[in-house]
Amino acid sequence: MNKIKIVSAVCLIAFSYCNAQKNAIVAHRGAWKKSNLPENSIASLRHAINLKLPGSEFDVWRTADDSLVINHDAHYNKLLIEETNYADLIKFKLSNGEKLPTLHEYISEGMRNNKHTLLVCEIKPSEISKERGQKTGVAAVETIKKLKADKNTCYISFDYDILKKIREIDSKTSLQYLEGNKSPKEVKADKINGVDYHYSVFQKHPEWIQEAKDNKVILNAWTVNDAKDMDWIIEHKFNYITTNEPELLKERKEIKK
Repeated sequence: MNKIKIVSAVCLIAFSYCNAQKNAIVAHRGAWKKSNLPENSIASLRHAINLKLPGSEFDVWRTADDSLVINHDAHYNKLLIEETNYADLIKFKLSNGEKLPTLHEYISEGMRNNKHTLLVCEIKPSEISKERGQKTGVAAVETIKKLKADKNTCYISFDYDILKKIREIDSKTSLQYLEGNKSPKEVKADKINGVDYHYSVFQKHPEWIQEAKDNKVILNAWTVNDAKDMDWIIEHKFNYITTNEPELLKERKEIKK
């Protein structure tokens, strides 16, 4: 591979240094909906990779016995994940027969035969304490670094302090804030690379779109599932669009070319 090709490949994967993508698709909890796969499953991640999507998002919790697991909600099969041991959680299978995946298993799969898809790791705020959430974030970063996947991963969270804690231990990784209550200038001042807000936040604060671009802050919007909303984001040239409908978003991008 020559030097130009190497640079191009890195720019496709790393959020941190390459802010040139426009309207790149991030599959929310993997590409699951159209194929009727479980959200946040290994299968939904693999499908996103097979579709060659620019990104695939997933959610991380820490169990009572410190296992990092992938699930969206605080509860799994009516069990509070943070107060339950991993062995008790995996007694209950996902709808496709998979067991609840660990972060180690998920990232290992995400690195396999993947040259296109960024792993977008959401650290869930703890239901127990702010400190616990921050420790979960640190543990996730450590796991991902051990798997040599840190250049293929970015981190997002609704908990601003989790992102700030990650920045303390990693000066280079890409971070995006989800809550929607800070301007792009504010997040940049705290060395956070991006704003990943619900699309309605940007409709309420359209000035933040240009502010982000002027300050080289990554623009991402979630969870954009309706064609009309997709068209609005596409027209405003966001860097990334997070969706449950990646196939539909592909179609809308083609129409808008």
